[in-house]
Amino acid sequence: MTTKRNRRKQTVSFDERLRQAAREAREAAMRLEGAARDIMLQKARQAETALRINGWLASPRQQPTQPRQ
Repeated sequence: MTTKRNRRKQTVSFDERLRQAAREAREAAMRLEGAARDIMLQKARQAETALRINGWLASPRQQPTQPRQ
């Protein structure tokens, strides 16, 4: 018997969700100290890096070329 996966329609773009995650991690880091602060800053950097990579992948130069006919 197969189980049905819950699917959600995203109302906010992937870029905006990454920006929000980075912003929330930085805000949380401001309230923390020590190792917990470092972990939250690392999460913020990871979200920002993912945002840059997603931008590169979506850029027109990265689109596959059309085969010549």
